[in-house]
Formats: sequence, C-alpha cells, structure tokens
Amino acid sequence: MFDLEETSKQIETIKNKIGEIGESLSIDKLETELLALEEQTTKQDFWNDANNMAKTLSKINNIKKKITSYKNIEKEVNTLSEMLELVSEEKDSDLEREINDNLISIEKEVDELEISTLLSDKYDENNAIITIHPGAGGTEAQDWAEMLYRMYTRWANANNFKVEELDLLDGEEAGIKSVTFLVSGAYAYGYLKSEHGVHRLVRISPFDSGGRRHTSFASVEVLPEINDDEDVYINPDDIKMDVYRASGAGGQHINKTSSAVRLTHIPTGIVVACQTERSQFQNRDTAMKMLKSKLLALKEQANKEKIEDLKGVQMEIAWGSQIRSYVFCPYTLVKDHRTNYEVGDVQSVMDGNLNGFIFAYLKHIKKFLQ
Repeated sequence: MFDLEETSKQIETIKNKIGEIGESLSIDKLETELLALEEQTTKQDFWNDANNMAKTLSKINNIKKKITSYKNIEKEVNTLSEMLELVSEEKDSDLEREINDNLISIEKEVDELEISTLLSDKYDENNAIITIHPGAGGTEAQDWAEMLYRMYTRWANANNFKVEELDLLDGEEAGIKSVTFLVSGAYAYGYLKSEHGVHRLVRISPFDSGGRRHTSFASVEVLPEINDDEDVYINPDDIKMDVYRASGAGGQHINKTSSAVRLTHIPTGIVVACQTERSQFQNRDTAMKMLKSKLLALKEQANKEKIEDLKGVQMEIAWGSQIRSYVFCPYTLVKDHRTNYEVGDVQSVMDGNLNGFIFAYLKHIKKFLQ
C-alpha cells in the first residue's frame, strides 16, 4: 500500500542525508583534487614511473567514483520528488509502485555512499594484510581459525577483492595453526580493519565424540599493506633471515628448494614469513612489506618516533577479550560486542555476509570520534 505522506517524509530524510554526505565529501574540493591529478597524467614523465602512475590512476578512479555516485543519487532523488508530485495530483498505481521500488534502491545507494565517506583515514585505501592465529584448544581452535579464513575469502570474492595467501601452517589433524593472506583492492584495509581482534566460537564440536559444546577463540590481525615510499626505515642489522623449504600447494618445485623466507625483527621480536612465491627473493620482498606494516602499526600505536623504542603488545586469545561471538548452539547468533550489531543467520555470516558488521563498526567509530 502506498502512503503519500510517509513516502514524502522518507524522501525528505534521504535529501537531508545526501546533504550531510555532500558536506562530508566536500565535492568541490574533490573536483579540484581530481583536476590536479588529471593534470599530472599529461606530464611527459608521468608514465615513466610505474608505481606513481598506478597510485595516481587509482586515486583518480576512486575520486571519480565518489563524485559520480553522489551526483547520480542527487539526480535520482530529485526525479523521485517530481514523480511524487505527479502522484499527489493524480493517483497512478503503476507510478506508485515505481516510486516504492526506486525508494528502496536509492536508500541502499545512499547507505553505500555514506560508508565511503567514513573511509577517510590515512591507510584506508591500502590493501590489507590479515593474519589469523587459533587460541588454546588444539584441533578445535585450529578448525575455527580455518573457518574464519574461509569466511574472509568468501567476503572478498563477493565484494570484488583479490585474496593472495602469503603463509599457511596446517594443523596436525584439521584446521590451521596460522595463516597470513593479502586482500587487494581499493579500500580493502578500510573495510577490514573492523575485523581486528579476538573472535569467539560456541558450537557442538565435531571433534568431541561425546557431542559436548565447546568454546574456541582465534585472533585476527589486520594491517594495511605499506607502500614502498612510506617512511619506515629498518636497519638491515636488526633483521635475522631464515630460509626453509615451503610446504603446501605448488607442486614438486616448491618443496625441493629453500624458497620460503622467515624474517625476525630483533628489537621487537616480530616474526613474519612468506612461502607462496617460487623465488626466495620474491618471498623476502613480500615478507619485508609485512614487517614494515607491523612496525608501522606498532609505531602509531605507541606514538613513538623511533622504531627502536617500540614494544609489542600481546593480546590474550581468550574469554573476555573477544570483539565478536559466533554461536551455533544452543541457538544461532553472531553478535559484535563493540556495536551490539547482531545477525541470527550464523551460516550466512560464515559464508561471507559481513557488510552489516563492517558498516556498523565504521558508523560506530565515526560517532565515537565526534
């Protein structure tokens, strides 16, 4: 049933929201920035620096997307207002249905645009490096770590991000002892930073012959991939490098050569490893990027100027430190303890339906910082 007065209020609410988004985006400033970036592409030496070229073109595409999305939504809402005026003058059931359909579509577009305005932190545009470690509990916890890895992979695939496994250590019976992977795409870190923390699972364990309920924990670390031009200096004397034979997929070649690389940063005790590339040099380069990301995160967390002053903070992967709980039994529920956002369909979440949690977190952080 079509309610003229209620629909009019909804459209007015959307208009107000679009106005707030426009102020937050600073469309005029974005258009000025876009012109400056496009001017750079006309310079003769622009195409000679592949790294700078890729970053500039990516910025241009992201800015264009924001401006286009905003202007398109603004136009759609104005059209909707005109349609509503026609219906108010003369009843038209077909037009009423069209207004209702368009209203649902526009509300979704506005929500998505609003989220893009929340991704404005320094590293939000970067790729994300994610590491998952199981807590205490042996096979049960290791299986939970693998379930989370699958969940993030499915989320990435559904949202047009690319996943590249960097390092994986299988569990003895099932699951994984640890995994590190790279999620590539615009704003990958901005979206996935919400997942950093301890995740708790409650279910009837498939590894318990008595069919008892178990609680398991796994930690998820999310860091931005640091570009080569970032100001993170690492003294070569502070790094210990070990090479070893890679394990896992890759055929005979990957197991015959010592191509896998493990780097230890002696001052902080941070250890990173990469084994997915065939070349030892490629694995070392990737491991160095991972190490830079971890050191930068520690540097910002501790608000220190020198890497030598840093000390890592170890979070206990146990009860009381979880950011989110996934309950399979005696009822089904996934609840984020920071935002109180929850979903009853736990299987949908495990299949990668995480956007509700991600958006709730971004909105929560924005309110918290205001």
